[in-house]
Amino acid sequence: MRILITGNMGYVGPVVVRHLRDAFPDATLIGYDRGWFGHCLTTRDPLPETLLDEQRFGDVRDLGTEDLRGFDTVVHLAAISNDPMGQRFEAVTDAINHRASVDVAKAAAEAGVRHFVFASSCSVYGFAADGRARVEEDTLNPLTAYARSKIDTENSLRALDNGEMVISCLRFATACGMSPRLRLDLVLNDFVAGALANGEVSVLSDGTPWRPLIHVRDMARAIEWAITRPAENGGNFLSVNVGAERWNYQVRELAEAVGRAMPQAKVSIATSAPPDKRSYKVDFSLFARLAPDHQPRETLDGAIAELRDELAAQGFADRNYRNSAAIRLVTLEKLIASGAVDSNLEPQKAVA
Repeated sequence: MRILITGNMGYVGPVVVRHLRDAFPDATLIGYDRGWFGHCLTTRDPLPETLLDEQRFGDVRDLGTEDLRGFDTVVHLAAISNDPMGQRFEAVTDAINHRASVDVAKAAAEAGVRHFVFASSCSVYGFAADGRARVEEDTLNPLTAYARSKIDTENSLRALDNGEMVISCLRFATACGMSPRLRLDLVLNDFVAGALANGEVSVLSDGTPWRPLIHVRDMARAIEWAITRPAENGGNFLSVNVGAERWNYQVRELAEAVGRAMPQAKVSIATSAPPDKRSYKVDFSLFARLAPDHQPRETLDGAIAELRDELAAQGFADRNYRNSAAIRLVTLEKLIASGAVDSNLEPQKAVA
């Protein structure tokens, strides 16, 4: 089996690569990435890409049919990956997250790829005023460019003439947990980093919004399932919420859990602040029915403890971490300022 993983040098990718190497030891694993975040390492282990058979460098906007010939599966992780980046690069988010993703899927179908796995997001639900956990058929309310790009891609993939290719759109809950390229612009990871570096878990909203989470290792388990999913298990095209009921938390519950694990840190919640407009609980029962052997195994307390212990062992003490390479928007802004890429995140041409 030959598997191409786009965006493998981000936060989720290294964990997916390790899991797929363990799950399919005889598979040929090839990564495809621009390398923007390759230096954002938070590991004492060898470079994550050593588990690959080959690392290719390029922009997903340039991937074509010939690049995908001979692959059985494409795991498409490449994206402008959160709301702040989507707000800063709204047009580019549509170009990369939506239009390029659809073009890659078309090329994959033409190349005879059998499985296309798209990393979508539960953020497409946006805000659920009634408090009911959202199911896949519910009306969507994407509030950000990032969320809109994900549902626009799902809709385009649903309409795609994909032949025999099985398409799985995995609507992941908000990612968390330790990775060889840790992001600290994700809610739980940020709380742990703040507790370590500043002795404070700072919640900037009133803490009431609901936010389902999923550990990156559980994301990798779901991707393994999607790679092997037969069409009769969910259909040739599938959009499915990926996570677990027990991982539906309010933001203040996440902060309090970090406070219990790190009692030296003060938990500060801006109770008088307006609530975050992004608030949704998610129903994961369809995923439980379709993928009973690939359900999330990680726990909130375990994720917090691992983040705390790994960061502490690495001597993490950056009080200004929100302006560091662990914040992906900061890295992109530095790339632009250095002249490495332009405002469309295209490589700058060297001047002779």
